[in-house]
Amino acid sequence: MIPHVLPTYNRANLAFERGEGSWAIATDGTRYLDLGAGIAVNSLGHANPELVATLTEQAGKIWHVSNLYNIPEQERLADLLIEHTFADTAFITNSGTEAAELAIKMVRKFWSESGDSDRFEILTFEGAFHGRSTGAIAAAGSEKMVKGFGPLMPGFRQLPWGEMEALKAAISDRTAAVMVEPLQGEGGIRPLSDADLRLIRELCDQTGALLVLDEVQCGMGRTGKLFAHEYAGITPDIMMVAKGIGGGFPLGAVLATEAAASGMVAGTHGSTYGGNPLACAVGAKVMEIIAAPEFLAEVNRKAGLLRQKLEGLVAAHPDVFEGIRGQGLMLGLKCIVSPADLVKAGYAEHILTVPAADSTLRLLPPLNISDEDIAEAVARLDRAASRLDA
Repeated sequence: MIPHVLPTYNRANLAFERGEGSWAIATDGTRYLDLGAGIAVNSLGHANPELVATLTEQAGKIWHVSNLYNIPEQERLADLLIEHTFADTAFITNSGTEAAELAIKMVRKFWSESGDSDRFEILTFEGAFHGRSTGAIAAAGSEKMVKGFGPLMPGFRQLPWGEMEALKAAISDRTAAVMVEPLQGEGGIRPLSDADLRLIRELCDQTGALLVLDEVQCGMGRTGKLFAHEYAGITPDIMMVAKGIGGGFPLGAVLATEAAASGMVAGTHGSTYGGNPLACAVGAKVMEIIAAPEFLAEVNRKAGLLRQKLEGLVAAHPDVFEGIRGQGLMLGLKCIVSPADLVKAGYAEHILTVPAADSTLRLLPPLNISDEDIAEAVARLDRAASRLDA
């Protein structure tokens, strides 16, 4: 008999009723140190007082009016996004998947309005994750996501991850766009080098293709800069944002230059809930906090502390771990054992982590995790690894 909740998730037998900062408290009262942060969503931890106050204040005013009207909170969030990024305009969504769909539409509309509607192929990369809508799974192209859901949306070609020679061979003046994550999350915490990102930008400039960056997981301060591409000193034409931007409230955005967004005129896209006052009030507060230089400096300091302690962990368990990769507070432990087994061992030590592809365990703590919680997290990971050593 099918469960009342559609069984599309392989859930752990855990349920949480409240949270405090970096800690999630289960229904039986057990406290778990949360290094997953809702898969990089709870950027400021659980029940952050400033976000709770902002949400509560807005909830006492107005929740939803629809995009038939001006929404001051939406305009405030868009202003902050434009102030702190390359973009000239922003569309507010409810999720990263919605952001991916709009990014794809924006690319196609750009070329259609340019009088070249046959220029629609988007180059993507193996191991990518752009969401689970039909367009997003076609963009990623992995068998795990597309099997049984055909026929797929045409117009995507997947290239080997990080192989710039393959990109040079594939890109041409018929390419509509290149879509890429500067740092893959689901794919196993795999970063593109700054040099590769600069080369991708250069190839797009040479061919006229648009550069679309997916910073849904690696953006919003996760790598120690507001957005990961800033390390390479480049800017995209279109960028997808979500996860951490809402601090736990469903929220996403597509940011674009005026030129890239030129085809998206009235009637070409919309959303019933996207940009609602509740979400945007919270998102604006998250932006105010995370975009502050002193906050990002602290992210980098804590990232250095965590990485230093993880180096010791890896050295202590050579039969469990192979190495560390990633940037900022988006780190991956490359495992010799199954990451799923390590996640389960972590449950026994009351610590939450997230598995990923390429035998990788993801560590995505709140960006404001304390030094004490970092030390406790590594101690618990050490005990979890010892269970597998045994």
